Amino acid sequence: MTNITASSRRRARGARFTSLLLAGSAVFALAGCATAADAEPTPAADAVTIEGAWVKTGDDGMTAAFGTLANESDADVTVVSVESDASPTLELHETLENEAGQSVMREVESGFTIPANGTLELSPAGNHIMLMELPEPVLAGDDVTFTLRFSDDSTLEFDALAKDYAGANEEYEPGEGDDMDHSDMGHDDMSHDDAAHDEHGDS
Repeated sequence: MTNITASSRRRARGARFTSLLLAGSAVFALAGCATAADAEPTPAADAVTIEGAWVKTGDDGMTAAFGTLANESDADVTVVSVESDASPTLELHETLENEAGQSVMREVESGFTIPANGTLELSPAGNHIMLMELPEPVLAGDDVTFTLRFSDDSTLEFDALAKDYAGANEEYEPGEGDDMDHSDMGHDDMSHDDAAHDEHGDS
């Protein structure tokens, strides 16, 4: 009887030890899952780069900046605004035809979306960054600094080289509630249909 009781006790202690090990493993596994779930997502600005950034020279009025935005993350990211010391007013613009068949520029109030693991081209005849009410000329060879702000409030700063670019005019078509005077604001000498132009700018 004594041997049976001792053996039973050893088995009971072994079972309790195994249960404790399993319980501990479960706690660590749950903690690991919680840590992964609670991890902060990568800021949009850390996933985005810009290549071939350039800005059209301009004496006054307004001009525009171009380049190719690349998103290296697995989620779409959205540029909601842009700032630069070169202009007090900047907008994210698209180019499209209005009801009269004219090529016009219009603000994209929802911002620019860069697809996951994809790119967004900013170019004449397409999406671009518009600089308005230039306080001083943007001259060929200038480096103009821009700061993009994303929907998660992260920011990306980049420089764009100013280059001469001649072409046709385009009119600005203000959106609802836009009370600024844009009567003299066209893409002065900026062609959006010159297929021979290199988007990265030929001086």
